[in-house]
Amino acid sequence: MAEHLVFLTGHLAKARLENILAGLGKTPFTYEIIDIGVKVAALMTEEIVSRRLPRPLKADRVVLPGRFRGRLELLGDEFGIPFVRGPDEVADLPIYLGRAGKPPDLSRHEMRIFAEIVDASTLSLEALLTRARALANGGADVIDLGCLPDTPFAHLEEAIGRIKAEGLCVSVDSANADELELAARSGADYLLSLNERTIAIATRHKAKPVLVPAVPGDLLSLGRAIEAAQSAGISFIADPVLDPIHFGFAASLGRFIEARRRWPDIEMMMGTGNLTELTDADTSGITAILAGLCSELSIGNVLVVNVSPHTVRTVEEHDRARRIMYAAKRDHALPRGYDAALLQVHERAPFASSIADIEALAQDVRDANFRIMTASDGIHVFSKAGHWKSDNAFDLFPVLNVEQDGPHAFYLGAELMKAEIAWKLGKRYSQDEPLSWGVASPGADEDRTRLAGAGHTLRAKKDGP
Repeated sequence: MAEHLVFLTGHLAKARLENILAGLGKTPFTYEIIDIGVKVAALMTEEIVSRRLPRPLKADRVVLPGRFRGRLELLGDEFGIPFVRGPDEVADLPIYLGRAGKPPDLSRHEMRIFAEIVDASTLSLEALLTRARALANGGADVIDLGCLPDTPFAHLEEAIGRIKAEGLCVSVDSANADELELAARSGADYLLSLNERTIAIATRHKAKPVLVPAVPGDLLSLGRAIEAAQSAGISFIADPVLDPIHFGFAASLGRFIEARRRWPDIEMMMGTGNLTELTDADTSGITAILAGLCSELSIGNVLVVNVSPHTVRTVEEHDRARRIMYAAKRDHALPRGYDAALLQVHERAPFASSIADIEALAQDVRDANFRIMTASDGIHVFSKAGHWKSDNAFDLFPVLNVEQDGPHAFYLGAELMKAEIAWKLGKRYSQDEPLSWGVASPGADEDRTRLAGAGHTLRAKKDGP
């Protein structure tokens, strides 16, 4: 039998929810909508749901608004039915319900992230540990210690031991054979980057080598290193090396494709830093493209670098990209509609409501509280006193009549400017919520088991002289 979903909502959102669900056409699930008896759906509480939801409730799942504040597991235990949060905005329900009525699963991936600390030899042990922990928290699986030419790494052995004591895997990247030997003896898990001339190091130790061409761009040289590793019976990773734009980028893409054709079963790596670091462009899009290429070619390892300030979130971006690509590949689908973490500046659906939706909502408002929303024609502000629209936040202030209410004026000014930024960039705006910048600027963890407290401006108004 088809799964039966129950959607809980409030008065103002019910008609919109009905229209959106009806617009889905034939679905693999059946559903019903229950108005829980509050005006704004996000204001329903655990107690309200428990008291007002009819019993017995016939459903396989109960879907609440994403901003619901309450303990889902307690409601689930009480009714004997799973309670889940849907998307924050009702407009996003079609995406949320796009795969048999269930949100996408991004818990899995098939890509190992090596995160390089390029100046490791110049950092103290404590600084190295701090960097390693931050990279691991961002999604790195292996901490890569980058050695610099003509720069002694006197504490390499101790650095490897301290990082491994944190429960992390370690790789060492060096062109110096003595440093690679020391790294292998000290317990490094991987050695970067060996070639046909230095492959013998890997035969004497347990560390797994990453093989590169001895001559840049030479697949024959890489092939000889691969043959040597195979003859020695050691496992390895091959990296044909991705070059920067205008310095062999297109040809290097061809090498990766050719390498996979020649060696269909070997483990491979791609270093993405030559594009993310050396291109003045937001890294999320670059990362998505390269992760997609890795997904198609079954490249299970990426070497990620963060030196330039504009690549500050590149590890987090690779982590999310590998999960999106895995899910899309598993579903035989395009990498669309799985997650918005890489849509940092723009959004696919910037407006949660249409102009008509906002006009209908404004007509139903009977209180003095200002609502702020955005649509394709600009910023909308409305209350029982009226409905105003502009694409400039400053144009709206004179009609609000809050000159004598400092905290309220400050709050409205901040919200209107936030709305203007969102409208200009094509981002989603939601009153009282921070703008979402994906993994570029992770927001604070929200406690969605309880209602948010009053903000500073409201407290100032209540606690005034």
